[in-house]
Formats: sequence, structure tokens, C-alpha cells
Amino acid sequence: MYEPIRAKSVHSMAGADFPHRSREEELDIQLAGHLSALLAVTDELGLGTAADRIAVQVARLRGAPPARHAGHRREAPAALHRRAHTLAGRALVVAASRADTAAAILAAERMDAHTAAASADPVTPAGL
Repeated sequence: MYEPIRAKSVHSMAGADFPHRSREEELDIQLAGHLSALLAVTDELGLGTAADRIAVQVARLRGAPPARHAGHRREAPAALHRRAHTLAGRALVVAASRADTAAAILAAERMDAHTAAASADPVTPAGL
């Protein structure tokens, strides 16, 4: 009939001996990732000053300076601006969630800049 379980369940949380990250640490990691991706696209667009500001925020979150994007894929600037706008939006959501004012302001500024750059490009579809 019924046989009792003799081994510990793999789903048991009692006595777990592995480190857990806090919600804030998880959000820091996520925000640093979004900002790093935005940094790569910003470097590819050749926006040095903006890229430097993003790199400062990534370094603050990670505790070390980020790797900078060296290779260029020769993608259309309009596509890069759309991608950068999307990444800045993701960073803005996470920055707002963790109440990081500096990162949120930077992300919002980058969204505005990429919207303006994309709307100035006649190839970019409306409704970016």
C-alpha cells in the first residue's frame, strides 16, 4: 500500500544551504543587464557622451567598469535607435521598481533622445 518517503524531497526548502539574493540584488542585476545592453547599442551608434553616462551607472550597479562594445555590425541607425529605445524603456521600468532615481532619469533621457533621433530619420516607421 502506502510506503512513507524515506529520502528528503528535492522540493523541500527546509534546511537549504545555498545563498539567496534579495529582491534588491536581483533588481540591481537586472538593471545592470539592461543598461549594459543599452551601452552596447549606444557605443555602436557612436554616442560617446551618452555611452559614458550609461557606463557610470553600470559601474555603480556592478561595482566594476563595464566592458565596452568594440565591434560594429553596420546595422541601420534607425534600427539601432529603435532597439536602444526599447532597452532604455526596460531599464526605466526596473529603475522605477527599485526606486533608483539616477538610473530612471538617465533611461528616460535616452528614450527621449532615441525617439527624437528615430523621428528625424525618414526611414523609421511612425509610432516608434
